[in-house]
Amino acid sequence: MISQLLKFGVVGVIGFLVDAGMLYMLLWSSMGYLSGRCVSFLVAATTTWLINRRFTFTAGKHRSLPMEWLSYLLAMSAGGLVNFAAYQAVMSSFRYTAILPLCAVATGSIAGMIVNFVVAKWWVFRHPKKADLQH
Repeated sequence: MISQLLKFGVVGVIGFLVDAGMLYMLLWSSMGYLSGRCVSFLVAATTTWLINRRFTFTAGKHRSLPMEWLSYLLAMSAGGLVNFAAYQAVMSSFRYTAILPLCAVATGSIAGMIVNFVVAKWWVFRHPKKADLQH
């Protein structure tokens, strides 16, 4: 489990870079910081799903890809709510500077990571029970 948590953390860093990079691109194109964050979060969540299913939780591939992706997005919504709450708290608590969105994304990512790991491990990528495989 420690190995999976470390891999999940590495994938989380990649997700953070995708999230922050996409957010800055969207902010640069005049999208608002909340709507931009919704889009960047979805892109980052899809990226981390692809990497986690191949790198972190390889034994849990037992659903169709669309169902697993939807399960992952639903599961990540718990951590995503924590993530967005922390992001919004930072964005609304400090004077806007060019680095503020990056700090806010980092704060949100850290806040949501543990919730996301537990949900991913025990729901999205869980090993099916033998009885489940027989049906």
